[in-house]
Amino acid sequence: MIPLWMFLVVGAALFAIGVFGVLARRNAIAILMSIELMLNAVNINLVAFWRYLTPETMSGQAFAIFVFVVAVAEAAVGLALIVAIYRRRQSVVAEDMNVLKW
Repeated sequence: MIPLWMFLVVGAALFAIGVFGVLARRNAIAILMSIELMLNAVNINLVAFWRYLTPETMSGQAFAIFVFVVAVAEAAVGLALIVAIYRRRQSVVAEDMNVLKW
């Protein structure tokens, strides 16, 4: 059986890579992918804690499904916004998206 700390280390590493991607990238699509990576790290931790603390309930899996739904909505809305901005400005660089009015 794999100990809990190994899952937590993997989740923390994925979350740290995601934070680095959000802070270091200029491309808006890469930033969205980094946010998805951070949400997947959260899912790993939720399911790991569920498995080791209360395996008789389904609370960890229910929270993970909720996070998946939020991630799908974030990806759909985020990609729609990026496509709209690209059509208007011909760029997906995050620093070019600082003005709200077009």
